[in-house]
Amino acid sequence: MKKIISLLLSLLLVFSTCAVAFSASVEFDENEISDYPLIIVPGYSSSSLYDPVEDKVVWGLDWDHVLDRVMNRIIDLGIGLGALTLGNAEYIGQTVGEEINALFEKMRCNPDGTSVYPIERTVSTAEELNNANLMITHPNGDHRQEQDMAAEFAEYIGHENIYNFTCDFRMGSEVCAGMLDELIQDVKKHSGKEKVNLLAVSHGGQVTATYLTLYGWKNDVDNAVLTVPAIGGAGIAYDAVVNDFDFDEECLIRFIEHGTRTEEDYNWLVKAQQLGFVDLILEELFPVVFPTIGYWGSIWDFIPADKYEYAKNTALKYEESAPLIEKSDRFHYEILPKVGEKLTECIENGMNITIISGTGNRIVSGLNEDSDGIITTAASTGATCAPYGKRFADGYVQKNDCGGKYKLSPSMTIDASTAYLPDNTFFVNGLFHGMTYWDYYTRSLMMITLFTDRITDVYSDPNYPQFRDTTNPSSSVFAQFKGCKPGVLAETDTLVVTNCSWQNSVKLSAINCDGADIEFRIDPSVELAPGESIEIPVSGDIPDVSAKSVSLTICFTNGTVTPLGYRTQYFMLDNGDPVEESDEIISADAKSPLDKLIISDGIDNLLKDLGLKEFLAMIFTVIDYWFNFIF
Repeated sequence: MKKIISLLLSLLLVFSTCAVAFSASVEFDENEISDYPLIIVPGYSSSSLYDPVEDKVVWGLDWDHVLDRVMNRIIDLGIGLGALTLGNAEYIGQTVGEEINALFEKMRCNPDGTSVYPIERTVSTAEELNNANLMITHPNGDHRQEQDMAAEFAEYIGHENIYNFTCDFRMGSEVCAGMLDELIQDVKKHSGKEKVNLLAVSHGGQVTATYLTLYGWKNDVDNAVLTVPAIGGAGIAYDAVVNDFDFDEECLIRFIEHGTRTEEDYNWLVKAQQLGFVDLILEELFPVVFPTIGYWGSIWDFIPADKYEYAKNTALKYEESAPLIEKSDRFHYEILPKVGEKLTECIENGMNITIISGTGNRIVSGLNEDSDGIITTAASTGATCAPYGKRFADGYVQKNDCGGKYKLSPSMTIDASTAYLPDNTFFVNGLFHGMTYWDYYTRSLMMITLFTDRITDVYSDPNYPQFRDTTNPSSSVFAQFKGCKPGVLAETDTLVVTNCSWQNSVKLSAINCDGADIEFRIDPSVELAPGESIEIPVSGDIPDVSAKSVSLTICFTNGTVTPLGYRTQYFMLDNGDPVEESDEIISADAKSPLDKLIISDGIDNLLKDLGLKEFLAMIFTVIDYWFNFIF
C-alpha cells in the first residue's frame, strides 16, 4: 500500500501544472543589451538525428509509435508487473529493455564508440538553426531549444538573433565541442557579427566548457552563461553504468514539485518510503540496454573524474573498447584538468563567463553526494563539498586562500575556493537541475549575465551573492535578515520573510533558530499574498563570532492539501572574530525543539526510518514556539 501511495503521489505531481503564468520580466536599459547573436547549447539528447540511408529521423521519439509498441506488449507487461509484486523484476526489466533496444536500434554504437549506422544531424547550419527561420520551416517547434527562455530572450534581441546548437550527443564532449566551434563560425558569417553569446544548459555546459578549453583562444565569445552544467560529469550516469540504483523517493518528489512549480508540499509525507521496486526494475533493465547505449562516448564523459576508473574497469573491456577508452581518458586526464586554467584565460582576454549551480540535493538515483539532483556540485563547479548529509564544522579553513576572499557556503557544505572559477560561480541552495528559468533569482541572474556586462563576478552586485537560496514557488517562503548580506547574520533587529509562491497565500506558524539565541515575534493571523513580504522583529543575542553556521526553520500554512509546511535556510554569522579552526566533518541536520526531547540515537534513527521525524519536528517546533511565547 505504501508503494502504491508513493507512486500515485509521483504521478499526481507529474501531471499537475501550475495555473499561474510566470510573467515578471527583467528590466534592462536598452543601451546595455548586447547586440551579439545568442546560441543556445541545450541539454542532453536535445538534437534530432537522422539516418540518410533510410531517409528517416532516428532520434526524436514518436510517442504514438511508442504507445503502439506498449499496447503490443501489454500482456508481457502485465505478466512482468505480476512478477514484480512477488519481488521478481527480471521479466519486466527484460521486456522494457527489449522495447528500448528496438526503439533505439539506429542509435546503437559499437564497443569502440563508433556509430553502427551512418547517423547525421537533421539540421546543422546557422541558417537552418536560426529561430526566426525555424518558426517558418518548423512551426511545430522542432529544433527550437529552451522555448520558454527563448521566447523571453526574443523580447530583447528578436528571434532572428537566436540560434540553436545541435550535435550527435552520443559522441564525447570533444567531438561535440568541435561541432560547436563549426556552428559559431557559421553564425558569425550568417549574422555578420564578430562574436556570439552562449547559453549552455546541463550537457551543453560540458560541451561549452570543453569548447572554451580547446577553442577559447579564438576569442569568438563575448558572454557565456553555463547553468546547471555537467562540466565534470553527471552522478546519475555513474549510478547507471555501475548498475547501482537506490532511488531517493523524497528527493524525486521534490524534484517534480519544483519542476511543475506545484505548491502542494508532498515530499515530507513519503520521507521514509523508498521506491525499492524501481531500483529492482532498473537493475534488471540496464544490462539489457547497455549494448545499445553503453558505448556512447558521452555516457563515459559523464562519469565524474573520481569515479571514472572504477566505472571503466567495471563496465568496459579494454580489448574491444580501446578507442572509446582512449577518447574518454583524454577528456578526463587532459581536458578536464585544464578547464579552470583555460576559462580563467578566457576571462583575462575579456570574456564574461558565469556558472550557475544547484546544490543541497542528493542525486535522485542514489549517489550520496551534494548535487542539483542530477549533477554533483563538485562535478558541476569544481568546488570541494562535504559528504551529503554532513557539513564542515564551524571554523573550517577553505583550501585555497583566494586573495583573502571568503568562499564557504552559509550551510558550511561547499568550499568554493577550489572551483573552476571561484569568483564567477554562483551556488543556489535548493535549485534543482533544469529549474533555472522557474526561479526568479536565477532567471534574473542568467538574463543579466547573458545580455549585459552589469555582473562580471560574484562581487559585482550585492543582490547577486555567491551563495543564495532558491526562490522556486515550491519553496513557499524565503527569509533574509534586514541590513545584512544575503545568507549572512550580523547585527540586526529585523527578519524579512517573503512569500515566494505564485498562487497561494501564506500564514506563518513558528520560527526556530539553531545556533543563535534569538527569537521572533510573529502574528499568525497575518496572511502574506503571493510575492508579499513582512518584517518580523528579532530579539535576543546574536553571538559575537564569525565563520559559524546557524539555521532558521520557518513553519507555515498555505491552504494546500498538506496543511503544515516548513523551510530551513542557513546563514553565516559575521559578527566578530572567527571561531576556532576545525577540520572536522559533522552532521548537517538543523536541530529542532524535538531533538532536545530525543534521548538516544536509536530513537532518532527509528523516527527517521518510520518517516515521522520531519512531521513531528514541525509539530514540536510550533508547540515550542507558542509555549515560549505565552509563558
